[in-house]
Amino acid sequence: MSIKQSLLEIKNSLPETVTLVAVSKTKPVSDLEEAYAAGQRIFGENKIQEMTQKWEVMPKDIQWHMIGHVQTNKVKYMAEYVSLIHGVDSLKLLKEINKQAKKHNRVINCLLQMHIAEESTKFGLDLEELNSLVSSDVFKTLENIKVVGLMGMATFTDNQNQVKKEFGTLKEVFSSLQSTKSTNLDVKILSMGMSGDYKIAIDQGSTMVRIGSSIFGSRNYI
Repeated sequence: MSIKQSLLEIKNSLPETVTLVAVSKTKPVSDLEEAYAAGQRIFGENKIQEMTQKWEVMPKDIQWHMIGHVQTNKVKYMAEYVSLIHGVDSLKLLKEINKQAKKHNRVINCLLQMHIAEESTKFGLDLEELNSLVSSDVFKTLENIKVVGLMGMATFTDNQNQVKKEFGTLKEVFSSLQSTKSTNLDVKILSMGMSGDYKIAIDQGSTMVRIGSSIFGSRNYI
């Protein structure tokens, strides 16, 4: 099945309330161009250098989402153009994004990453850290970022009940955080669900899914 066919099949299966991020990490520009020609305008990358290389040659109406773990010293390379940063897991990182966004006279949208999986290797905040971050005085001074939602990754397991439970937990946190408002906090996006579990994520309230292999297959850039 072609990229266009795969993309349209997935898009047609998603509710109107769910946004598709086409995960294009390690994929050649030619694959992205095929997806673009089929109407896709949101692409997700997990390495800033690779994303920047693609941004430089691809059409400028694309929204680039950084979905991987972000190192503070790399933020400056994407601050000019990135549309949404999914994996923000510390106040330190938010401060750096704010600093770099200010240099470009931008407000960069961010998602706070919650740790919901059993695997200890996954990044993310716990509930106490989340509440501490958004209620801190420092957070409220950050004028060049806006936290627009939450992101999380479930445990990589065949146990669908466990995945459902983890996504359900994140949805509860998301719902409770929506009642908290400030100038740089407006929670609307719940980014959860990837190729293997996005249907469960949608059932649990996801508004944004990150799908790569089901669209592009296994062909790699490098």
